[in-house]
Amino acid sequence: QLQLVESGGGLVQPGGSLRLSCAVSGSTLDYYTIGWFRQAPGKEREGVSCFRIGDGSTYYTDSVKGRFTISGDNAKNSVYLQMNSLKPEDTAVYYCAAEYSVEPVQTMCANFVFFGSWGQGTQVTVSS
Repeated sequence: QLQLVESGGGLVQPGGSLRLSCAVSGSTLDYYTIGWFRQAPGKEREGVSCFRIGDGSTYYTDSVKGRFTISGDNAKNSVYLQMNSLKPEDTAVYYCAAEYSVEPVQTMCANFVFFGSWGQGTQVTVSS
């Protein structure tokens, strides 16, 4: 069973940057889809970005395109989410998730129920 541990959240001013990390143990990542999801108070959990190291496929939700970058390091069994030009509406608990799947990453990102392994979440707050 996979274990996922997120880190890197915090408080940042609008326009600032944060880098989230997701360390995965229990398997190599080659055939896993890794997703970053976020959930703000009173809102549904939404897929921010999904990535598959094995074929390099990536997906970003429209609201973060051009600002966020997902990447992976097979040697470290880790996936990262670089978040630039942060906005107050990016404030949420961010979760990484993993699922052994070859479904298109856009399909996977569309619904968090497709993922079976989750981290504990890390808070990101964008505020002046």
